[in-house]
Amino acid sequence: MDFVWSSTVITILSFLLLYWGLNKWAFGPLFAIMEKRRQLVLEQMNTAESSRKAAEANMAEQKAALEQARKEAYEIIEQARNTSTKTADEIVQAAKAEAGRVKDDALKDIESEKNKAITALRTEVGGISVKIASKIIEKQIDEKSQEQLVNQYLKEVGSK
Repeated sequence: MDFVWSSTVITILSFLLLYWGLNKWAFGPLFAIMEKRRQLVLEQMNTAESSRKAAEANMAEQKAALEQARKEAYEIIEQARNTSTKTADEIVQAAKAEAGRVKDDALKDIESEKNKAITALRTEVGGISVKIASKIIEKQIDEKSQEQLVNQYLKEVGSK
């Protein structure tokens, strides 16, 4: 095989001319499109990263807000529990006080009625005693008759 200079030079010149044409009309726009695509991918990656960071920050905020809401709910429940216990104690104390007052009123009423009954009984006994005395005086009777008369009046008093 012989080495042909003319053929090699023409091949090199053709290759250079083809490379220059491809570089001017094909590689330039192709590389420009590829550079735009690279920039777009970088922007999307940066946007995704910032979105991920924002999502993590949001998630942390939501966790903190949820924890705060749980604490507040627990505090509200504790307050309600304390208030209900306090209210129940107040109601029990008020009921005990009312029961004591009603009992005292009832005892006073009983005492008053007892005193009225004793007064009425004394008045009645006094009246009966006067009647017995007047009947005894009216009838000057012997001891046996007097005893019968007293027994009769006692029976009358007992039946009333």
